[in-house]
Amino acid sequence: MSLGPSAIEAAFLAACRAELDVVKPGNVHRFSPGHGMEAATFEAAAAAAAPFVAQPGAGVGARILGATRASWASVGVNANLGIVLLAAPLAAAAETASGPGTDALREALRQALATLTPDDARDAFAAIALASPGGLGEVLEHDVRQPPSIGLVAAMRLASERDLVARQYADGFAEIFDIGLPALMETEAVPAAPGLGPALAAYLAFASRFPDSHVARKYGDRCAESLRRRMAGFARDVRGVTEPAEALSTALAFDAELKREKLNPGTSADLTVASLFARFLAEA
Repeated sequence: MSLGPSAIEAAFLAACRAELDVVKPGNVHRFSPGHGMEAATFEAAAAAAAPFVAQPGAGVGARILGATRASWASVGVNANLGIVLLAAPLAAAAETASGPGTDALREALRQALATLTPDDARDAFAAIALASPGGLGEVLEHDVRQPPSIGLVAAMRLASERDLVARQYADGFAEIFDIGLPALMETEAVPAAPGLGPALAAYLAFASRFPDSHVARKYGDRCAESLRRRMAGFARDVRGVTEPAEALSTALAFDAELKREKLNPGTSADLTVASLFARFLAEA
């Protein structure tokens, strides 16, 4: 059945918190700040964004713009644009899904993406311009600082080769449903213990399979691919550790190493939140 705003808001906040509860190497979490931010920054941004993400009957673009404005007003930095871009279509889909489960949510999401309007593109472009993430906004001639002349999905498709958040709009959130959700269910990926668990498994599934878009925008494709290989090696190593304390220590050491190098797989973290959000919506 379709979900109301309170259930959608609760699922969004739970997803944001669950992502912060695990040691995601290079990214901000409860065990370590980084890149000028800390877990409290993202908690405040999530709390500010949640009512707009879950706003009943709102268009996808309106949800994105409202949540981005609220987050920016709350924390003064671009803490969650990627999360909001991914969460808004999922929230809209949850309002109209024919029943519980991932299949119903995925079909409703397909419909939500297929019925986006010019207003959705205008509002989403305004949100991207406000957050100024770099790279994502530079979509060939369809720059977000100009009135949109194409739809939101078409614009995202133009950016999909270099940005994994944009790719979700182009391929129906395939990576969320086909990679993120299965990783959350894979109990052997990492030991289940404080600081570890399913959210880390999803994060590593993305970070080890795809060069991170955020890293690529900042440092180039070669650096992003090098990091992907290092993430893949870490994922193999942590899978082989059976003692949770040792696994946590290994993760924290790798986390500190990446933060010293100023490498933040932020897109992988955004996709992790979206995967958690999709799971919580499907199970609500």
